[in-house]
Formats: sequence, C-alpha cells, structure tokens
Amino acid sequence: MKQQNIVFDLELIKRYDKSGPRYTSYPTAVQFHDGFGEAEYRQHAAASNAAGGPLSLYFHIPFCDTVCFYCGCNKVATKDRSRAAPYLQRVHRELELQSALFDRNRIVDQLHWGGGTPTFISHDEMRALMAKTRDCFTLHNDDTGEYSIEIDPREVKSDTIALLREIGFNRMSLGVQDFDERVQIAVNRVQSDAQTLGALEAARREGFKSISMDLIYGLPHQSVASFERTLERAIAIDADRLTVFNYAHLPEIFKPQRRINEADLPAPQVKLDILQISIEKLTAAGYVYIGMDHFAKPDDELAVAQRDGTLYRNFQGYSTHSECDLVGIGATSIGMVGDSYAQNLKGLEEYYAAIDAGKLAIFRGVGLDRDDKLRRDVITRLICHFELEMSTVEQAHGIVFNDYFANELKDLVGMQADGLLTLQGGRIEVQPAGKLLIRNICMVFDRYLREKQNQRFSRVI
Repeated sequence: MKQQNIVFDLELIKRYDKSGPRYTSYPTAVQFHDGFGEAEYRQHAAASNAAGGPLSLYFHIPFCDTVCFYCGCNKVATKDRSRAAPYLQRVHRELELQSALFDRNRIVDQLHWGGGTPTFISHDEMRALMAKTRDCFTLHNDDTGEYSIEIDPREVKSDTIALLREIGFNRMSLGVQDFDERVQIAVNRVQSDAQTLGALEAARREGFKSISMDLIYGLPHQSVASFERTLERAIAIDADRLTVFNYAHLPEIFKPQRRINEADLPAPQVKLDILQISIEKLTAAGYVYIGMDHFAKPDDELAVAQRDGTLYRNFQGYSTHSECDLVGIGATSIGMVGDSYAQNLKGLEEYYAAIDAGKLAIFRGVGLDRDDKLRRDVITRLICHFELEMSTVEQAHGIVFNDYFANELKDLVGMQADGLLTLQGGRIEVQPAGKLLIRNICMVFDRYLREKQNQRFSRVI
C-alpha cells in the first residue's frame, strides 16, 4: 500500500505560501479564449465520438433561495421558484443539441448536478430533467454509474432524498461549512444539526453509496477551538468523504463577500492552526488525505483509486473516471471533450438567447496542443498520486523526460532540499511534508506560469 501519511510543516508552508492554480484543468480556465467557440467544439466532439468511450455529464443549476456570503459560485439568489422553469426549458433543449454530437452507445458513467442549489427545483422538475437526460443519452439502469448531486439540507423535504434515489442518484454531497451557529449567522447560512442529520440519515436509509460533507475554514468568528468542535461533529456523523476548503476572501471579485465583516475573519496564523488541527483530527479518525482539501475513508472509491493509480481530477474535484469525455450543460458549465475545454455563457439571458437560436452556448475554450497534453499528464499524476514514473510519461508521449523538462527538474532540486519530494531512479515522489504543497510542485510544470502570463489565483494554503 502506498504511503498515505501527511506532515504539517509550518516553516515550509510559510516559505512556499503563494498564489497558484487548483489544477481542476490544465491549461487552467484563465487560458480559455473567445477564439474557441461552437465550431471548434463541434470539431473536437466529432473526433471524440470517433474514438468512442464513456461520457460524463455535468449540469449547472444556478438558483439559490438565499445567498451565502462566502460564495464565489455563479448563482442567482431568488425566492421565486418559477424562475427555474424557463432555465430548465433551455437545459432540455441543450441536452438535445449536445446529444446529437455523441453516439448512443457511449454510456454515461458519471453524472453530476451542481450549482447553485440543485434541490431548488421542484420534484416534478427533477423527474422531468432526469427523464429528458435518459431520452437524450444512454444512462446506466443497474446503479453502476456514479451519479451524484450537491445537497443543501435546508432545501430537502421529507421525501426529496427518496425521489433522488428513485430517479438514479447514488452519491451525495452535503453542504455544511460549519456547525457553529455564530459562524452560520455571520455568513447567512443558518442550518440546524437536525436539518443536516435528517438529510444524511435519509440518504443512508435510501442506500446512497457515498456521502460527502463540505466544510470551510477561515470564516468569520472561527477559532481553533470552535472548528475543532465542528470537526468532532463531522467525524461523529461518519461521512464517507470530507472536504475542508480554505475560504478565500475576495470581495472585490465576489460581491456577496462584501457583507462579511473583515474584522471577524480569523488571522492567517489561526487559519494555519485550523488546517493543522483538521489534518490531525481527520487522519487520527481514520480518514485518508486524498489531496487538495479532500479526505476519504480508506475503503471509499477515491482512496481506492488513489492506491491503485486510477484517480483523476476534473472540474468537480477528484474523480475515478479519467476515461470519460465531460459534457457541460447549463449556464457557465465547463466541458472537457476530446483535446479541448469549453465553457458556456455565464449570464442567463445570453445563455437563453444562444439556445433559443438553436446554437450551443459555448463562448470560450481552448484546444490542447501536444505540450499541453504532456504537461496535463504530469500535473495530473502528481496531484492525484503524489508520484510520477518518468519512463511511463516518456512512453506515453514520446519524449526524454530529463531533456524535455531540464529546467523544471532544476527547480525541483530546491524542493528536494527542502524535503518536499525526492528525485531518484527516474521517479518523482512527493514526501509527506510536500503533500500540502502539491500545487507548488505542479506549478513548476505549468508552462503558462513559467512564461509569467498575467494571472490571478487563490493562495495555495
């Protein structure tokens, strides 16, 4: 079994504290451009379809009943539930347009509803959307697909979970963020323990295969002691996966964050202390550190995939389906089809206009060249598995690793001296002290960062 431990080295973290990509894609979204549109997407879809293979579908449902002040997602906060109907009408039409590009023998192995709040829509709308998806694409009928949905426990009625299971979902992500009521009030997300536990217990009762819980550290009024209580509560609930995200306060970009009182935010050192206690408590409770905020039980499919070398990373985070082409549906959705990434229009009116005109709603993207695909492979291997066999990359891409990445390897020597990784025997192996700094290691192989193109990212820790 691969080494799964992690070391929190405060001195190293402070030394390497800088901004950088989260590598849900490479090239990252800042490289997307409007020279890539519907015509280019159709070309890549045709090439992908010729190659065949399974599909993954992502649906963006942007509506929320109330706005959480920390949120940086593309969403529409409204009490008017009727606003979902015209949106879903276009989503149904987009499903028709997208499905025309792909053969029906390409089975959908992975499906995800995100947002926003997917459970904002009515039960009838949920049924209709999944039925339309089955009309347009070939879904599994035997529960072997990985079909997941993001849940706001405040939006769940007594029979919602049963309905979701009935229409095909078998995995769920629960938004919690913090169990402390003072923190909840400060970020406008008041959610009782009873609501959270009710959703979780219903999911278990209905036979959901994997239940994930999201927490955020760095929110107003959080302290090491308060977040430790939240962690203890989360551990007692016994979710299969936990994600512990770092809150990035960027009020100049995300308007809802302007309603957060900056004086109430924990100091940088407190955030680091919270991160440290999170790692210590979760690993002591038996969770495996997958990487990039993610923890999972040892028998969870993410942990299993990491051990057997099949873990992947995409726009939904870590995944077990690297072989799938990802089709994005809905406003602002991002797809990965063939050797390309493509993003839909963000504004509802613009999205509606494109779909109503019978066009795909793609407004920007990027086609990958040989160098992009090579570097994506290197970054994916490192960020998913914390190790890389140079010979494997050489065979896959027809290069001599030491020659192609001569400058990058020179940069890694300093990281080796700091104990982040080892370079020997044609291998790069990330050490326990380097796992929290995996973004820094991956950034060495990022050509666009090396060219110092103007970019803005969140801090790595």
